[in-house]
Amino acid sequence: MTEYQHLLNQSREWLLEAAYPDPCYLAIRDLYAHSTSTEDQAQAKLTAHKAGAIAQILEHMNPEGWWEKPGPGYGPKYRSTVWAMTLLAQLGASLEMDSRLDTACAYVLDHAFARGGYFTSSGAPSGTFDCLQGNLTYALLAIGCRDPRLQQAVDWMSRSQTGEGVAPVTDKKASVRYYNYKCGPDFRCAANGGLPCAWGATKVMMAFSQVPAEWGTELVERAIARGVELFFSVDPVTANWPCDHHINRDWWKFGFPLFYITDLLQVADSLTALGYTTDARMSSLIELILHKQISPGRWALEYAYKGKTWGSFGEIGKENKWVTIRALRVLKRINDAG
Repeated sequence: MTEYQHLLNQSREWLLEAAYPDPCYLAIRDLYAHSTSTEDQAQAKLTAHKAGAIAQILEHMNPEGWWEKPGPGYGPKYRSTVWAMTLLAQLGASLEMDSRLDTACAYVLDHAFARGGYFTSSGAPSGTFDCLQGNLTYALLAIGCRDPRLQQAVDWMSRSQTGEGVAPVTDKKASVRYYNYKCGPDFRCAANGGLPCAWGATKVMMAFSQVPAEWGTELVERAIARGVELFFSVDPVTANWPCDHHINRDWWKFGFPLFYITDLLQVADSLTALGYTTDARMSSLIELILHKQISPGRWALEYAYKGKTWGSFGEIGKENKWVTIRALRVLKRINDAG
């Protein structure tokens, strides 16, 4: 038995406590499906959607498909449509379980999506940036949406990293160009002084990990390679990626949920989801994840949005099922890869 399998076994009873239907469902789906009956899997999924945080968030949705106020849904943070959908995806929401999720996905695509593939905070292409593009593409794909417009979103997300067929910001007559925030290839963002933004790159790579196989193209693969090159351009555990100010301490705070701020655990999640499970350059990240256990097979919540978003997901500094599932999901992929 590997060390990682031992941790998975050690955490099983705690994570599958029926009194906590949300993490129980996610743990079964992501960690213990192989050892859980089909009937128990289906029941856990149903319970989470009918009696857990997913159901509570959906109760606050307007019947038209938006939260807090109509429109592109970026504001107010962190309860409007963009954030509600990002959170629902991280909770494991599935549109096959509730038709309101189908309504919400359609609303996002009708109001936060601009022709050409841009997810946008304003409804216009100029409102696009990588963390938003990645979060919404990830969320809709993870929830189960397969609207053809998402293929356009994946194409733009890929092309905007490789630079293929994208005109510079200054070429205002070009039909496909960069804008003030998403200002260049390789995850460049004006919010990071025009440098590659590893926060945005993490969200984009998470989205790539959800792209259906039939949508995969050589362009997508080239864009993924750009992300891998950025992450491994330094020892990732240092988080010493290009930055126009100091390195943000939140990289080392494992949290739940995650919005545009991210952590090193999500970097590891994106890379292992994309197949980088045995790459030697992952070793320092894995060591960090293992080191941050507060007891064998359990991790603490170190960053949260308590009172700012829908739901509450634990106390800072205390052992946390959500963060533990995130960590074990990474370790399970490595374990399964041998």
